[in-house]
Amino acid sequence: MELSLNRIDYLQVGVTSQKTMKLLPASGRKATQKVVTGDHDGVVTCFGIKKGEAVPIFKTLPGEKIARLELGGALNTLQEKIFVAAGSEVRGFTKKGKQFLSFNTNLTENIKAMYISGSDLFLGASYIYNHYCDCKDQHYYLSGDKINDVLCLPADKLSCIIPVLACQDRVLRVLQGSNLLYEMEVPGPPAVLALNGGNGGDSGEEVLFGTSDGKIGLVQITGVSPIEKWKIGNEKKRGGILCMDSFDILGDGVKELLIGRDDGILEIYNFENAKTPVLKYEYALSESVTSIQGGCVGKEGYDEIVTSTYSGWVSGLTTEPIHRECGSGDGLKMTHEIQNKVLSLRNELDQLQMKVLEEREKYQQSSQSSTAISAVPTFSVNDKFILNKDDASYSLVLEVQAAIDTVLLQCDVPIDLKDVDKNSAVVSVIDCESEPNGNFLLATYRCQVNTTRLELK
Repeated sequence: MELSLNRIDYLQVGVTSQKTMKLLPASGRKATQKVVTGDHDGVVTCFGIKKGEAVPIFKTLPGEKIARLELGGALNTLQEKIFVAAGSEVRGFTKKGKQFLSFNTNLTENIKAMYISGSDLFLGASYIYNHYCDCKDQHYYLSGDKINDVLCLPADKLSCIIPVLACQDRVLRVLQGSNLLYEMEVPGPPAVLALNGGNGGDSGEEVLFGTSDGKIGLVQITGVSPIEKWKIGNEKKRGGILCMDSFDILGDGVKELLIGRDDGILEIYNFENAKTPVLKYEYALSESVTSIQGGCVGKEGYDEIVTSTYSGWVSGLTTEPIHRECGSGDGLKMTHEIQNKVLSLRNELDQLQMKVLEEREKYQQSSQSSTAISAVPTFSVNDKFILNKDDASYSLVLEVQAAIDTVLLQCDVPIDLKDVDKNSAVVSVIDCESEPNGNFLLATYRCQVNTTRLELK
């Protein structure tokens, strides 16, 4: 079955971190789902779609940067309570936006990973893992390397609590209470964990992992030792895995594996008759995919894949056909909807242009006064500097919420700049003498219009 998906951009929030967007469960059989997301401004935004427009349900006040967002609730009930981790605090909201929890963990490190199962809260800071039950401290573990993600096998299936930590030293650590049960080496630094099929499979013990160098695998966490089910390499040299989900987008009764990468590639893997999943569909976004979820958001009866990106765009890849034949009543109705949408967008654009002109005039007037100080606006930069073991080179990845115009490189040791296929920037290397000023390299990268992500080697 061929998969045809059409992209719809719903809303833009602030800069987002990994795993900070979720779909609330549908309230009825045919109802569409609401989207909830948290950003670096500390704002939790919940919205739904009505007649193709994003309609806000609630929006919280700004605060500390939100590092994780999870859904929770009592076991075997709808998971519709919203929990966010910001700094060392965990806050809880109802689906209508009422805050019912403000829990200060008193951790010395900021929370980087969070998982919720019933009344149990599992937190991972840089090196510290904590388990709380009803906001009371239960267990503690100090990891040998940084904790990238944390997960707990479904307690209702296993009748016991088994947390799994994804650690930077290429190891999955399985805990029992405050003790290490065993550890398992994986082919790369695991960046994200997820339960297979959303429930851990038939046994409840199957855990998916994605690594920062782009590999995917499935392991079975038994009480004695782990069993490796399958793994997929990264022959195409794509970006690292930031998020994953399981959802039946093909409608064949078997959940597909949805993958979001830090180079903007979205992938759908299908379990066709093989034990190892097969790549069925891929789509390229212009920036890293921080969260991915499958559900029904835009229109009843049409499933879609909802993503959030680094700069805060919440978009959907929907199975709903965009182009319809005119002539029928439905086709005419769609035409009116599109006309109204175009009209509202034009009005909004006019208002924004007026606002830009007003702000520009204010800035020019203030800059003419003797006491004026010109300040560079602050913006968030997502940077990554990693060693590629295949060709013994370093990759520098820069991602900004605004468009990148120019990148200047200066280095006091001799280095070579290698070509990158995804890089369309124009490079200019300046000849320089190392003796007087200590420069071995001076180079300029001039980017194309609307480039927000740049990769150098």
